[in-house]
Amino acid sequence: MAGIACHGMALSMPTRRTDLISHMGAEGVNWIGQSPFTTEKHIFQNLGDGTYTHSGLLALRAASAAGINITYKILYNEAVAMTGGQPAEGGFTVAQIAHQVWAEGVKRLAIVSDDPGKYPVGNFFPQGATIHHRRELEAVQRELRDIKGLTVIIYDQTCAAEKRRRRKRGLYSDPAKRAFINELVCEGCGDCSQTSNCISVQSLETEFGRKRHIDQSNCNKDFSCVEGFCPSFRRSHFLHSLVWSRRFTRQIKPSYALLTAAGRARNLYNANAVSGMLGS
Repeated sequence: MAGIACHGMALSMPTRRTDLISHMGAEGVNWIGQSPFTTEKHIFQNLGDGTYTHSGLLALRAASAAGINITYKILYNEAVAMTGGQPAEGGFTVAQIAHQVWAEGVKRLAIVSDDPGKYPVGNFFPQGATIHHRRELEAVQRELRDIKGLTVIIYDQTCAAEKRRRRKRGLYSDPAKRAFINELVCEGCGDCSQTSNCISVQSLETEFGRKRHIDQSNCNKDFSCVEGFCPSFRRSHFLHSLVWSRRFTRQIKPSYALLTAAGRARNLYNANAVSGMLGS
């Protein structure tokens, strides 16, 4: 079920099977009244970290008291993304939210992240919590939907738009690599778009039909697109990410010349192919 936040846009995506919406802070509460009158045994409820801090914790508490079968997916993206990327009031960390919801009596708590290795070992999370890579999200959801009562998934991943903002200010790591799609190999199946759900993977009309390419100007370097079943992807590593600055067309040739002169072309998957892509 949808909530008040940018993730509410899932309502317009038929394949996501996301329904309904509520006012801010009541996410999941309508299921308390609906659940006795339907054959549906369980639902997932999206809840942004900003809404959680504002009033969403009370909805979660009500669901726990009512004993309904529901999994809250708390989407921790470090920003109130739909209104410009402001920090959420209170600035709760993932660990603080985890301990809060655990104290509310959740039956199962799972932490999912694109970088699960960043968390310290020890008592950082409640003793019953488990940590997973985002690739395991589907399996985690299947497990939690069969557990009676309140369960929680905290999905920890920085907002893609916020990543780009911080990188421009030098406040976020900027990996010096890029992903490309070889249009001569691409068959236009769309698996990369389906896997990543990324707007940077765009259609490209060619003389051989519709293909895919990556718009480098808004790529957030998530690289989930390369996890699709496709041989057309190439990842290229560069000496410095400034090669791909906003002055791309003017900087790329001298920067690439410097790269080859330094003998770093061995870091590329296919130097000749990349040279053709760069127009050098």
